[in-house]
Amino acid sequence: MKKALRQAQLAYRSGEVPVGAVIVKDGKVIARGKNARETGKSAVLHAELSAIQKACKKLGGWRLTGCTLYVTLEPCIMCAGAIMNARIDRVVIAAADKKAGAYGGITDINALPVNHKPQVKTGVLEEQCSEILKDFFKQLRLKNAFNKKFKV
Repeated sequence: MKKALRQAQLAYRSGEVPVGAVIVKDGKVIARGKNARETGKSAVLHAELSAIQKACKKLGGWRLTGCTLYVTLEPCIMCAGAIMNARIDRVVIAAADKKAGAYGGITDINALPVNHKPQVKTGVLEEQCSEILKDFFKQLRLKNAFNKKFKV
């Protein structure tokens, strides 16, 4: 999870919502991803999707069986669908997402009759991963208030 948090920090420095992900197979990191929706101007550039795409390329196929995804924020429905379709065995989540999370936040995709259900563990490095998100949005609110006040 520390490596996923590092990806979140890199996203933060780029002005992105600080979410990071890594995929591990046989004890080795095979892919990393970070949010890039703003810089990439695309709704699908989530950390998890980036990591999944890189892992598929690295392994030479779409099935990521035997892999664990570590992610700093609970995946959304789109990312949970990609996790399911990639057949990732295990998802380790740091911080819950009560507004968009698909593994207990607004829904639990594993409670649906889907064809693949990864094991899910939550709360790993939760405090550190939550803190970077809180700080990001605090700074964003301050910036927006400044811009509004001074019509920047």
